[in-house]
Amino acid sequence: WVSVKEINVELRDVIAYSLYMLQALELISILKEKELYKKVLAGLTLLDTKQGNNGVPSMMNLTENLQRKAVLSFMGTMEEIHAKSYSSIFMTLLSNDQIDELFNWIENEPTLQRKADLILAQYENTNDNESLYLSMVTSVFLESFLFYSGFFYPLYLAGQGKMVASGEIISLILRDESLHGKYIGLLAQELFNSFDKYKKSELKNKAYSIFMENEINYTKTIYDGTGFTNEVINFLKYNANRALENLGFESYYEVSDINPIVLNGLSTETKSHDFFSTKGNGYQKGIYEELEDEDFIV
Repeated sequence: WVSVKEINVELRDVIAYSLYMLQALELISILKEKELYKKVLAGLTLLDTKQGNNGVPSMMNLTENLQRKAVLSFMGTMEEIHAKSYSSIFMTLLSNDQIDELFNWIENEPTLQRKADLILAQYENTNDNESLYLSMVTSVFLESFLFYSGFFYPLYLAGQGKMVASGEIISLILRDESLHGKYIGLLAQELFNSFDKYKKSELKNKAYSIFMENEINYTKTIYDGTGFTNEVINFLKYNANRALENLGFESYYEVSDINPIVLNGLSTETKSHDFFSTKGNGYQKGIYEELEDEDFIV
């Protein structure tokens, strides 16, 4: 017969082991979350750098309208600020050795480098209206679609009250990217309408065929094992349809319901945080009134 004391000892050991395993699993989960968060931000840093250094200048070079050129120049500046913002998050969360390790990962991750190569191949060969249009298509896809495999996880965490400060930075960046995608999409539509119907058909087919396959492979590389892969791919297709709409085309991909936490994070509406000063995190059109003679009376 087994005594009650022996049973209690065995039960205590089982409970202790179970707690140990739960703590170990929790630690593994936290490490996976940190690794995923680092990698999505690293990918965003690379893309914003390419957009600021190569993408916007390639479109500016063939844009004659000075006002449009100035707007594009401002957008390029914002892309550099976005890349710096990601770096600020890195410097807050990671040691120098971890940052070096992360940038080494960027340089050696095949799907991420493939994405950068596809983008640069178009930007660096912008020399006529046709290639300018394809550069605009590339830019719209980048601003409205390719960034979003990286945006998914920070939006998901921020929506649950985790990494909120970093999530606020991502939200501000997302607001800018949304505007960039729409503006360059309008420029692309205007240029598209200048081509004949045969060239339009050719360019439209090219627009539908680039990026998605590699983007799915990249998503699997960084999200497999986290349980988010299928959700992120669905999210990618949702945003690819938005990119196509910005270009004036029909939606192409079938999309199921988007994670509501992430979908809520996509909202770019201005939010007022300060009741007294009504300062918010969005762009607002200035309100003005005509000067009157009485305004100059002291």
